[in-house]
Formats: sequence, structure tokens, C-alpha cells
Amino acid sequence: MYPRLSILIITYNREADTLDLLKNLQAQADYEQYVGEVLVLNNASTVSYDELKGFVAAHPELKIRYIDHDENLGVARGRNYLIQEARYPLLLVLDHDVVFEDTNGIRNAALALDHPLFAQNNTAVLTFSIFYYDTNTRQLNAFPHKDRRTYEGQHQFLTSYFIGAAHLMKRELFQQTGLYPTDFFYGAEEYDLSFRVLHAGYTIGYSDVVKIRHKESPLGRVSNSQKLSMIWYNKSTVAWKYLPKKYFYTTAFLWSLFFLKHSGFDLKNWFKTWAKVMRIPRSKPRHVISNDALKYIDSVGGRLWY
Repeated sequence: MYPRLSILIITYNREADTLDLLKNLQAQADYEQYVGEVLVLNNASTVSYDELKGFVAAHPELKIRYIDHDENLGVARGRNYLIQEARYPLLLVLDHDVVFEDTNGIRNAALALDHPLFAQNNTAVLTFSIFYYDTNTRQLNAFPHKDRRTYEGQHQFLTSYFIGAAHLMKRELFQQTGLYPTDFFYGAEEYDLSFRVLHAGYTIGYSDVVKIRHKESPLGRVSNSQKLSMIWYNKSTVAWKYLPKKYFYTTAFLWSLFFLKHSGFDLKNWFKTWAKVMRIPRSKPRHVISNDALKYIDSVGGRLWY
């Protein structure tokens, strides 16, 4: 028996890139053995997807189910929708603007959790190796460890969080963790779920057996200042929900400095975001992760202070 994948893709106003991804999947070796289904959720795009829909109709052997939604669900709600629609034990989640480097990507992804490091440590989520499409250089913000000097040359390692652009998940884990938090429209939803994955007794890993090329683009994204504000608020929310209180205060303070530096000292949004952050303790419940999960984060060199 081959491990079977449900491939989950959310798309918004990127028909050409999403179609490139589907054609890239079509070219994968052993597609029939490892792919149970491909679910494509159109997140209320405002541009035509007729060419992509024609491709899906012309290739029933690819087992693609295209879903038009009348509301933009965002990342977290969109993934929740697809997770509940998926039927197979392994979920391969791909951004709509990625492609596999070579034709062994699907097979390698399906078998990646069999590596002894992951099999022996109850790993439930893997991030793969992500590079920029145009330059073929590593996308540093898509590397799942802050200590790149130590970990970048390693083929596999355990870590404390995963990256959304291209990752593999055991579908079973959601029975214990629950789904993504629906109050995140953009930013930090992976961090939130990562803490719950660790609290449930699973581990998170990285593997370079799959190389992904990412056509990252600002199209359809919020402005840089808005994005930084969302990430600051969401990171602070996650710290409050899952970590000892001291880490909430350090996270909120240090991310406020990061916001100032990278937003060009946008003081208006800085004060506005601080007001939201200070309301977090009064509005968000706490579910602090176990001591074992905290010890695991420390053992893999994870970062708690911010």
C-alpha cells in the first residue's frame, strides 16, 4: 500500500500560477500511486479562472476537485475548509505560487515521514526546502528555524514551528489539536497550530528531500505596514494563549520595535496596534502548553522570547 496524499491548494487572483502548479503536479513521477485527490479552493477571486477550469475538466485522471467559494475565507478558514473536505491520511498543503523543483517531489513528500528521525519522534508536520523561483536562492523567511547558521546545512532536523508555503501534515493530528484559529485572517496561524501540535505530543520537522520553488509576490497582499501590524498582534496573541506570561510581554515589546524599524516609523499604526495588543489579556483565553512541550522547544533550539 502506498501512502496517499490529499493535496490542498488555496488560490486568489493567481490563475496562471495555480495552473502552472497543476501542470507541475501532472508531470510528477508516480502521481497515480501517491495522489488520492487535489482540492483547489478559489477564495472568491475577482479574475477569471476559465482556463484553469478547462484544464481540470480535460484531465479527470488528475483527480482535481475545483471549488469556487463566494467569500474570501483567508488562509486559516480556507485551510480549515479543505482539511474537512480531505479524505486521505496525509495532507500536502501548497501555496498557489509554488512548483516542485523536480519530478520526484510528490513521491518524496509522501514517504518523508518514514525517515527514522521523524518516525521515532512522532513527527506530524514537515516543512520542505523552499527557494525563490527566479533566483533559486533559499527563501530565508520560509526556513523553519531562526538559527540558520547551525541548521541550514542539515538535511533533516526537528524544530518548533512549520512554514505554510509547502508542508506535509498527518490528518489525524487535527482530532487532538482542533483546526486553525479562525480569528487569524493573515499571519501567525502556523505558529498557533504549532504550539497545539507540540502540546498534543507530536513533533515538527524539516526535510530537504523535497525542493520547492516559490514565486512569492506582493499581489493580493496587504501593505507592508498593515502586514507588520497583523504579525505583531498575532504573535502577541499566540504568546498570550500558549506561553508563560513573561513571553507575552517580551514578544509584544520586541515586535513593537521590529514594527517601528521595518514600517519606517509608522507611529500612527504603532500606537493603534499597541492599543490592540494591550487588550489581548482581557479578550483572549489562555491554554498554556505543557512543560514537556516547553522543554521540547528548548531542546530543538526554538525561540520563546519573541
